[in-house]
Amino acid sequence: MNTTIATATRTPVLAARRLVKTYGHVIGLDGVDLELYAGEVLAIIGDNGAGKTTLIKCLTGAEIPDEGELELDGKPVRFRRPQDAREAGIETVYQSLAVSPALDVAANMFLGREVRRSGALGSVLRMVDTKQMRARARAELTELGITTLQDVTVPIENLSGGQRQAVAVARAAAFGSKVVVLDEPTAALGVRESNQVLDLIKRLRDRGVPVILISHNMPHVFEVADRIHVQRLGKRAATITPQSHSMTDAVAIMTGAMKG
Repeated sequence: MNTTIATATRTPVLAARRLVKTYGHVIGLDGVDLELYAGEVLAIIGDNGAGKTTLIKCLTGAEIPDEGELELDGKPVRFRRPQDAREAGIETVYQSLAVSPALDVAANMFLGREVRRSGALGSVLRMVDTKQMRARARAELTELGITTLQDVTVPIENLSGGQRQAVAVARAAAFGSKVVVLDEPTAALGVRESNQVLDLIKRLRDRGVPVILISHNMPHVFEVADRIHVQRLGKRAATITPQSHSMTDAVAIMTGAMKG
Protein backbone atom coordinates (compact mmCIF):
# COMPACT_ATOMS: atom_id res chain seq x y z
CA MET A 1 0.00 0.00 0.00
CA ASN A 2 1.25 3.51 -0.84
CA THR A 3 1.75 5.20 2.50
CA THR A 4 2.27 8.58 0.85
CA ILE A 5 -1.37 8.80 -0.21
CA ALA A 6 -2.64 12.26 0.71
CA THR A 7 -5.00 11.93 3.64
CA ALA A 8 -5.96 15.57 4.03
CA THR A 9 -9.01 15.28 1.78
CA ARG A 10 -10.18 11.92 3.15
CA THR A 11 -12.53 11.38 6.04
CA PRO A 12 -10.98 9.15 8.71
CA VAL A 13 -12.86 5.99 9.64
CA LEU A 14 -12.03 6.79 13.27
CA ALA A 15 -10.78 10.09 14.62
CA ALA A 16 -9.98 11.46 18.07
CA ARG A 17 -9.89 15.20 18.70
CA ARG A 18 -8.13 16.76 21.71
CA LEU A 19 -8.70 13.81 24.05
CA VAL A 20 -7.97 14.52 27.72
CA LYS A 21 -8.01 11.91 30.47
CA THR A 22 -6.77 12.44 34.01
CA TYR A 23 -6.58 10.18 37.04
CA GLY A 24 -6.38 12.54 39.99
CA HIS A 25 -3.13 14.43 39.50
CA VAL A 26 -1.88 11.97 36.88
CA ILE A 27 -2.40 13.04 33.27
CA GLY A 28 -3.12 10.04 31.04
CA LEU A 29 -3.93 11.98 27.87
CA ASP A 30 -3.20 15.65 27.27
CA GLY A 31 -5.11 16.80 24.18
CA VAL A 32 -4.41 13.84 21.88
CA ASP A 33 -5.48 13.73 18.23
CA LEU A 34 -5.56 10.56 16.13
CA GLU A 35 -6.75 9.68 12.64
CA LEU A 36 -7.28 6.19 11.23
CA TYR A 37 -8.06 5.79 7.54
CA ALA A 38 -9.64 2.95 5.59
CA GLY A 39 -7.29 0.18 4.49
CA GLU A 40 -4.33 1.12 6.65
CA VAL A 41 -2.42 -0.17 9.64
CA LEU A 42 -1.80 2.60 12.17
CA ALA A 43 0.76 1.61 14.79
CA ILE A 44 0.79 3.33 18.18
CA ILE A 45 4.15 3.33 19.94
CA GLY A 46 5.53 4.97 23.06
CA ASP A 47 7.35 4.31 26.31
CA ASN A 48 5.53 2.92 29.32
CA GLY A 49 3.37 5.68 30.75
CA ALA A 50 3.15 7.53 27.43
CA GLY A 51 -0.62 7.07 27.30
CA LYS A 52 -0.96 4.28 24.73
CA THR A 53 -3.26 2.11 26.84
CA THR A 54 -5.36 5.07 27.99
CA LEU A 55 -5.77 6.20 24.39
CA ILE A 56 -6.92 2.77 23.26
CA LYS A 57 -9.33 2.51 26.17
CA CYS A 58 -10.87 5.86 25.24
CA LEU A 59 -11.19 4.80 21.60
CA THR A 60 -12.90 1.53 22.51
CA GLY A 61 -15.26 2.51 25.32
CA ALA A 62 -13.27 1.06 28.21
CA GLU A 63 -12.64 4.61 29.48
CA ILE A 64 -14.63 7.82 28.98
CA PRO A 65 -12.41 10.81 28.15
CA ASP A 66 -12.79 13.91 30.35
CA GLU A 67 -12.61 16.16 27.30
CA GLY A 68 -12.44 15.81 23.54
CA GLU A 69 -14.42 14.12 20.82
CA LEU A 70 -14.52 10.87 18.88
CA GLU A 71 -15.75 10.59 15.32
CA LEU A 72 -16.68 7.50 13.33
CA ASP A 73 -16.95 8.08 9.58
CA GLY A 74 -16.98 11.80 10.28
CA LYS A 75 -19.89 11.67 12.73
CA PRO A 76 -19.55 12.33 16.49
CA VAL A 77 -19.87 9.25 18.72
CA ARG A 78 -19.76 8.66 22.47
CA PHE A 79 -18.80 5.28 23.88
CA ARG A 80 -19.74 4.80 27.52
CA ARG A 81 -18.80 1.11 27.63
CA PRO A 82 -16.95 -1.40 25.41
CA GLN A 83 -20.26 -2.80 24.16
CA ASP A 84 -21.06 0.59 22.60
CA ALA A 85 -17.84 0.46 20.58
CA ARG A 86 -18.46 -3.15 19.55
CA GLU A 87 -21.95 -2.31 18.38
CA ALA A 88 -20.44 0.51 16.30
CA GLY A 89 -18.08 -1.99 14.64
CA ILE A 90 -14.89 -1.53 16.68
CA GLU A 91 -13.37 -4.79 17.90
CA THR A 92 -10.41 -5.00 20.29
CA VAL A 93 -8.05 -7.90 20.92
CA TYR A 94 -6.25 -7.34 24.22
CA GLN A 95 -3.08 -9.15 25.29
CA SER A 96 -5.16 -11.34 27.61
CA LEU A 97 -7.12 -12.50 24.49
CA ALA A 98 -10.33 -13.14 26.50
CA VAL A 99 -10.77 -16.65 25.15
CA SER A 100 -12.40 -19.55 26.98
CA PRO A 101 -9.87 -22.42 27.05
CA ALA A 102 -12.43 -25.22 27.48
CA LEU A 103 -14.53 -24.15 24.47
CA ASP A 104 -13.65 -25.03 20.90
CA VAL A 105 -12.49 -22.64 18.18
CA ALA A 106 -15.95 -21.99 16.73
CA ALA A 107 -17.55 -21.41 20.13
CA ASN A 108 -14.81 -18.91 21.00
CA MET A 109 -15.25 -17.03 17.74
CA PHE A 110 -18.94 -16.56 18.58
CA LEU A 111 -18.44 -16.03 22.32
CA GLY A 112 -21.16 -13.63 23.47
CA ARG A 113 -22.65 -13.63 19.97
CA GLU A 114 -23.89 -17.20 19.78
CA VAL A 115 -26.10 -18.04 16.80
CA ARG A 116 -29.40 -19.49 18.00
CA ARG A 117 -31.29 -22.24 16.24
CA SER A 118 -34.35 -21.26 14.24
CA GLY A 119 -37.88 -21.35 15.66
CA ALA A 120 -38.79 -22.17 19.24
CA LEU A 121 -35.58 -24.14 19.79
CA GLY A 122 -33.63 -20.89 19.59
CA SER A 123 -36.11 -18.30 20.81
CA VAL A 124 -37.59 -20.29 23.69
CA LEU A 125 -35.05 -22.97 24.58
CA ARG A 126 -32.07 -20.74 23.62
CA MET A 127 -30.31 -23.62 21.84
CA VAL A 128 -27.26 -22.60 19.82
CA ASP A 129 -26.78 -23.54 16.17
CA THR A 130 -23.42 -25.27 16.53
CA LYS A 131 -23.39 -26.45 12.91
CA GLN A 132 -23.87 -22.93 11.51
CA MET A 133 -21.29 -21.42 13.88
CA ARG A 134 -18.71 -24.01 12.86
CA ALA A 135 -19.39 -23.46 9.16
CA ARG A 136 -19.09 -19.68 9.52
CA ALA A 137 -15.94 -20.04 11.65
CA ARG A 138 -14.30 -22.23 8.97
CA ALA A 139 -15.26 -19.73 6.27
CA GLU A 140 -13.80 -16.80 8.20
CA LEU A 141 -10.54 -18.63 8.95
CA THR A 142 -10.22 -19.65 5.31
CA GLU A 143 -10.87 -16.12 4.07
CA LEU A 144 -8.14 -14.81 6.36
CA GLY A 145 -5.74 -17.47 5.09
CA ILE A 146 -5.38 -19.14 8.49
CA THR A 147 -4.32 -22.62 7.42
CA THR A 148 -3.20 -23.95 10.81
CA LEU A 149 -6.76 -24.06 12.20
CA GLN A 150 -8.79 -26.27 9.90
CA ASP A 151 -10.48 -28.14 12.75
CA VAL A 152 -12.77 -25.66 14.49
CA THR A 153 -13.91 -28.31 16.99
CA VAL A 154 -10.55 -28.32 18.83
CA PRO A 155 -10.64 -26.80 22.34
CA ILE A 156 -8.66 -23.56 22.64
CA GLU A 157 -6.58 -25.04 25.48
CA ASN A 158 -5.04 -27.49 22.96
CA LEU A 159 -3.77 -24.70 20.67
CA SER A 160 -0.43 -22.91 20.57
CA GLY A 161 -0.09 -19.27 21.53
CA GLY A 162 -0.03 -18.20 17.90
CA GLN A 163 -3.14 -20.22 17.09
CA ARG A 164 -4.99 -18.68 20.04
CA GLN A 165 -4.00 -15.23 18.84
CA ALA A 166 -5.24 -16.14 15.35
CA VAL A 167 -8.63 -17.16 16.76
CA ALA A 168 -8.93 -13.88 18.68
CA VAL A 169 -7.96 -11.85 15.60
CA ALA A 170 -10.33 -13.85 13.38
CA ARG A 171 -13.14 -13.19 15.86
CA ALA A 172 -12.39 -9.47 15.76
CA ALA A 173 -12.25 -9.52 11.95
CA ALA A 174 -15.56 -11.34 11.72
CA PHE A 175 -17.40 -8.72 13.77
CA GLY A 176 -15.23 -5.60 13.47
CA SER A 177 -16.95 -4.02 10.51
CA LYS A 178 -15.20 -0.66 11.01
CA VAL A 179 -11.97 -1.05 13.00
CA VAL A 180 -9.86 -3.81 14.53
CA VAL A 181 -7.59 -2.87 17.47
CA LEU A 182 -4.72 -5.22 18.37
CA ASP A 183 -2.88 -4.77 21.67
CA GLU A 184 0.63 -6.31 21.57
CA PRO A 185 -0.49 -9.29 19.43
CA THR A 186 3.02 -10.76 19.06
CA ALA A 187 4.32 -10.07 22.59
CA ALA A 188 4.29 -13.70 23.78
CA LEU A 189 5.00 -15.41 20.45
CA GLY A 190 8.05 -16.90 18.79
CA VAL A 191 9.39 -15.80 15.42
CA ARG A 192 7.33 -18.17 13.26
CA GLU A 193 4.04 -17.51 15.02
CA SER A 194 4.71 -13.76 15.11
CA ASN A 195 5.17 -13.81 11.35
CA GLN A 196 1.84 -15.59 10.95
CA VAL A 197 0.10 -12.89 13.01
CA LEU A 198 1.82 -10.13 10.99
CA ASP A 199 0.61 -11.79 7.78
CA LEU A 200 -2.87 -11.86 9.29
CA ILE A 201 -2.69 -8.10 9.97
CA LYS A 202 -1.69 -7.49 6.34
CA ARG A 203 -4.61 -9.59 5.12
CA LEU A 204 -7.01 -7.60 7.29
CA ARG A 205 -5.69 -4.40 5.74
CA ASP A 206 -5.99 -5.88 2.26
CA ARG A 207 -9.66 -6.55 2.99
CA GLY A 208 -10.03 -2.83 3.63
CA VAL A 209 -10.33 -3.16 7.41
CA PRO A 210 -8.30 -0.44 9.17
CA VAL A 211 -6.15 -1.79 11.99
CA ILE A 212 -4.72 -0.05 15.05
CA LEU A 213 -1.63 -1.92 16.26
CA ILE A 214 -0.11 -1.26 19.68
CA SER A 215 3.36 -2.78 19.89
CA HIS A 216 6.76 -2.42 21.54
CA ASN A 217 8.36 -4.47 18.76
CA MET A 218 9.87 -1.95 16.34
CA PRO A 219 10.74 -4.43 13.55
CA HIS A 220 7.12 -5.66 13.57
CA VAL A 221 5.80 -2.09 13.55
CA PHE A 222 8.01 -1.11 10.64
CA GLU A 223 7.07 -4.26 8.72
CA VAL A 224 3.30 -3.79 8.75
CA ALA A 225 2.48 -0.16 9.63
CA ASP A 226 1.49 2.38 7.01
CA ARG A 227 1.70 5.19 9.57
CA ILE A 228 3.06 5.33 13.12
CA HIS A 229 1.51 7.44 15.88
CA VAL A 230 4.15 8.25 18.52
CA GLN A 231 2.89 8.89 22.07
CA ARG A 232 5.05 10.76 24.57
CA LEU A 233 4.06 12.06 28.01
CA GLY A 234 0.35 11.90 27.26
CA LYS A 235 0.60 13.73 23.94
CA ARG A 236 0.98 12.79 20.28
CA ALA A 237 4.63 13.61 19.66
CA ALA A 238 4.50 12.84 15.93
CA THR A 239 2.92 10.79 13.17
CA ILE A 240 5.58 9.25 10.96
CA THR A 241 5.90 6.52 8.32
CA PRO A 242 8.44 3.73 7.79
CA GLN A 243 9.47 5.60 4.65
CA SER A 244 10.05 8.97 6.33
CA HIS A 245 11.78 7.79 9.50
CA SER A 246 14.01 4.97 10.69
CA MET A 247 13.50 2.79 13.76
CA THR A 248 16.21 4.82 15.48
CA ASP A 249 14.30 8.01 14.67
CA ALA A 250 11.10 6.53 16.10
CA VAL A 251 12.80 5.62 19.37
CA ALA A 252 14.40 9.06 19.55
CA ILE A 253 11.00 10.74 19.19
CA MET A 254 9.55 8.42 21.84
CA THR A 255 12.26 9.38 24.31
CA GLY A 256 12.28 13.09 23.47
CA ALA A 257 15.78 13.03 21.97
CA MET A 258 14.35 14.08 18.61
CA LYS A 259 11.41 16.24 17.55
CA GLY A 260 8.78 14.70 15.30
